[in-house]
Amino acid sequence: MKPTLYFLRSSEQKIAIDMLHYAYRLDETDKKVQDFPQLDIYCRFYGLSSKDLGLYALGEHKIAGGAWIRLLKEDDKANGYIDEKTPILTIGVKPEFRGMGIGSAMLEQLFLEAGALFERMSVSVLDNEKSIGFFKKHGFVEVENSLEHSPIDGAKVITMVKELPKERVVRPTDGYDPRKWMD
Repeated sequence: MKPTLYFLRSSEQKIAIDMLHYAYRLDETDKKVQDFPQLDIYCRFYGLSSKDLGLYALGEHKIAGGAWIRLLKEDDKANGYIDEKTPILTIGVKPEFRGMGIGSAMLEQLFLEAGALFERMSVSVLDNEKSIGFFKKHGFVEVENSLEHSPIDGAKVITMVKELPKERVVRPTDGYDPRKWMD
């Protein structure tokens, strides 16, 4: 199934909050995002900064997943923090849509869009073979001595970073001249 991707706008902050639930594996517990105030930094006032960038995927006419990046500050004490020029990626896919390529599709599009604004992005991932393998497949590399613990359950997490392509994003409307629509 090929997902349909849409830009995540500030008016759709609820999607970021909902997908945060899956990004932090809260669907595997009896907890909610509201139980962890430290997660608020990943979606609070999403889209009100020009440096917030994200998208979400629709599958079978339902929201299947979301991926977004935000610039955070050292004071935020966020897992995955590198510096104030490197946004942190948050990505979540609902369980019923996992394994269908939705996460990969969102990442590939996000890399293109983010490359116009940033040199790289970081992500905090579970320190296990499956999670690390997924992000390595998409060009992320492990940051040395970055072992931390998840705010959810204390699981070991590591930081990975990806250098972003500096290609100009080409959109279907680029070069469109409305004066020549009749030609």
